[in-house]
Amino acid sequence: MQSKKIRLDGVGDILLERSGRAKYINLSVRPFRGVRVAVPKGVSFQEAAAVAQSKAQWLQSRLARMVLIEREVLEQRRKPPIDRMQARRQLIDRLAHLADRHGFAYNKVFIRRQKTRWGSCSHKNNINLNIHLVQLPDALIDYTLMHELVHTRIKNHGPRFWAELGRYLLNAKQLDREMNQHWILLMADR
Repeated sequence: MQSKKIRLDGVGDILLERSGRAKYINLSVRPFRGVRVAVPKGVSFQEAAAVAQSKAQWLQSRLARMVLIEREVLEQRRKPPIDRMQARRQLIDRLAHLADRHGFAYNKVFIRRQKTRWGSCSHKNNINLNIHLVQLPDALIDYTLMHELVHTRIKNHGPRFWAELGRYLLNAKQLDREMNQHWILLMADR
């Protein structure tokens, strides 16, 4: 058996799912997905259920938080959809302006609806930008664009990368932390 749903008192339904990658029993709580227990090979579903039961209090607190996140996501989904052409134009124009101003070169730009990233830069210096960036304050848009432009020169997040980014944005680390506060927009994608 690869998966099994069970009901835990005080928690509700949880999914026990066999995982070839898991080395240990791993509990996760995700919005709109609920509780999942990754069960490694060699561990019985009964054992995994016992671990989940022992963590019932933790699961309850995480589920309460997920309810709030789900509400926020549904609220975001009620907003009018993003105008793709306008968003594309806005992001590409701003990227070109920043690249020209600071002497960066890139190859192609792609605007996508991504669920986990605000942007990325390939080894060929193609830049991918998340369409949801247009919903952020201008300072965070510029932070993301500069972040990806610096990746055209430095392909990792080591100290050299942050030092280079700091040449263009004095508060880069603070802006990076602020980006994390807007992750709900990634989940709210229609």
